[in-house]
Amino acid sequence: MKTRQVIVKELPKGALTQDHFELQETELPVPQDGELQVRTILMSIDAANRAWMQGATYRQPILAGDAMHTYALAEVTKSRSDRFTTGDIVAVETVWADHAVVPARGALKLPKVGKLSHLMSVYGIAGKTAFHGLMSVGRPLPGETVVVSAAAGSVGVYVGQIAKAIGCRVVGIAGGAEKGKWVVDELGFDACVDYRDPAWSKALKAACPEGIDIYFDNVGGSTLETVLFRMNERGRVVCCGAISQYDASSPSGPRNLPGMVVVKRLRMEGFIVMDYAHEDATALRALQNWVESGAIKVPEDIVDGLENAPAALIGLLAGENRGKRMVRVGPDS
Repeated sequence: MKTRQVIVKELPKGALTQDHFELQETELPVPQDGELQVRTILMSIDAANRAWMQGATYRQPILAGDAMHTYALAEVTKSRSDRFTTGDIVAVETVWADHAVVPARGALKLPKVGKLSHLMSVYGIAGKTAFHGLMSVGRPLPGETVVVSAAAGSVGVYVGQIAKAIGCRVVGIAGGAEKGKWVVDELGFDACVDYRDPAWSKALKAACPEGIDIYFDNVGGSTLETVLFRMNERGRVVCCGAISQYDASSPSGPRNLPGMVVVKRLRMEGFIVMDYAHEDATALRALQNWVESGAIKVPEDIVDGLENAPAALIGLLAGENRGKRMVRVGPDS
């Protein structure tokens, strides 16, 4: 059986372009004992895809010639495992491809839901990352001020809405006045500042008159540097990502470290969503309640076609998406 897949033809040294990818046809291997053959339905598009091209992180790096790794929702088409049967819908680590053969031990059978894409967005990695990072690392209290960068992104939209749901003042950071207005009007943030505005640090100060208690950082770089000046003593910085650095030819860090951390007695902590897998059931119960009550809206950004996955990632790195970006490879059933 043949399948299409997208490989990383060449590792980028600067900004990611379409030329770094190639759509190929390849022969699908026959699944062996303990393996599944799956048909991809939805693929997650994440800034982490770009980070994996820079070298080893919390996982092995992607090398030139490798198919791009991804997290996907897929249908089992052949099973060599007694845990799964044909037709099961699973969450699985796979590659950008129409079909793939994957280890059964890493697959998770998914429940039937009204909208499958929600298992990728609010009930998937995006929603769980927001919940665990904010609640377990940030530890917010009602009345505190929470600031989140990449506020219109797949994780940021949920960080802000969760914080609002528990009684915090929420300020987003996003690129462009239109996106900021959407974050406030549609998602209920108290304010959103435009980091592209040369005077945005003054706008941030005005939006946070009592300072910042928690900063959920998705971008790093100069944005992190600016926010640290506005942090309150004993503030918490949740380090989730550094999207501003992934395409930079010479990544830069905040110049006010460790000074600001020491003077303000800040706590900065990085995390990976898998660190809190043992608390996923708690996260899902809370997220479901908030969605059902209307406290959380679920914006999704779905691009159709495997061949459009490179453009979807490049666009995400440029901040095009609003909510969780995915690529629909095949129909739900």
